[in-house]
Amino acid sequence: MTPAIDFLARLLNAPGPSGFEVRAARVWRQQAEGFADRVWTDVTGNSFASVNPEGRPRVMMAGHIDEIGLQITHIDKDGFLYFDTIGGWDAQVLVGQRVRILGGDGEVPGVIGKKPIHLMEASDRTKASKVRDLWIDVGAGDRDAAGELGLRVGDSAVVAASLVRLAGDRIASRAIDNRIGAYVVLEALRRLAESPGSAGAVAVATVQEEIGYSGGGARTSAYSVDPDVALVVDVTFSTDAPDINKKELGEHKLGGGPVLSRGSAAHPVVFDRLTEVAEAEGISYSIQAAPRATRTDADGIHLVRTGVPTGLVSVPNRYMHSPNEIVSTSDLNAAANLLAAFVRGLGEGEDFTPR
Repeated sequence: MTPAIDFLARLLNAPGPSGFEVRAARVWRQQAEGFADRVWTDVTGNSFASVNPEGRPRVMMAGHIDEIGLQITHIDKDGFLYFDTIGGWDAQVLVGQRVRILGGDGEVPGVIGKKPIHLMEASDRTKASKVRDLWIDVGAGDRDAAGELGLRVGDSAVVAASLVRLAGDRIASRAIDNRIGAYVVLEALRRLAESPGSAGAVAVATVQEEIGYSGGGARTSAYSVDPDVALVVDVTFSTDAPDINKKELGEHKLGGGPVLSRGSAAHPVVFDRLTEVAEAEGISYSIQAAPRATRTDADGIHLVRTGVPTGLVSVPNRYMHSPNEIVSTSDLNAAANLLAAFVRGLGEGEDFTPR
């Protein structure tokens, strides 16, 4: 693996559900310390890295580092663990999965159990599973044995699915959404460290996006950074898989380059500048409409303080919110190049006011 892909693998394999991002955030900051002028974290758990901190305008580049996961809600007398979901899950993909529980004494392996099909009533065999019908089995004989493993109510868990290299430049992981956003903004910052412009840049690995109904870590970090302009990196639906409605979502494919959002929280002047930079740099891109909301950190950033002109750059992703999300690494590289070129092209006195 190249150093960048090795870092991506470590980042994707680190567990970090919303509200429990500390392990993944630590990997991100360790990487940033190799080139950033300053690296720090805040009380919310957001991680920051800056290059040319005195430069202006100040650009915030944000990607959320959390992933969807599970949280233990009850441990019964027989040692079985019941759970609820962190973020939006299709319960069908949880059936039969192996999990990694983030216990107090370290990770504990477990499997998600369900009544065998042989023991179901015929009418139940075709019904969709619900989370309340599932449990986690760690092999403990009773509640005390589970406690001796360091497990207690409130512990989080992730599906045990590490990064897999597929054909060509494609990879699969449970944490693509949106660990790759945190990866891209840090890779863009590394490019800026090698060849900075006059602008200052702060990369932020934000927390709690998947459950951040009031803005999550994006809102607090934007208030802290007080940027002149912000670029958010997230994933969007790749529409080159079967049964996806392109009329609703647009045409976005793996390897087709970043997707630029237009409308809603995506500022029109920043959008135009992103398209100009992409075309000047020979970076392929597609456009996605956002008529009501982007459902990303951009929604939590663009109205902070007196308003932050915000752009949204997304990476096409297949099988979102599953243990096997798929992206093309060429799209990650193109997105990082686009962000770095955007920042380098900024000069003092930039005005993003729509005219």
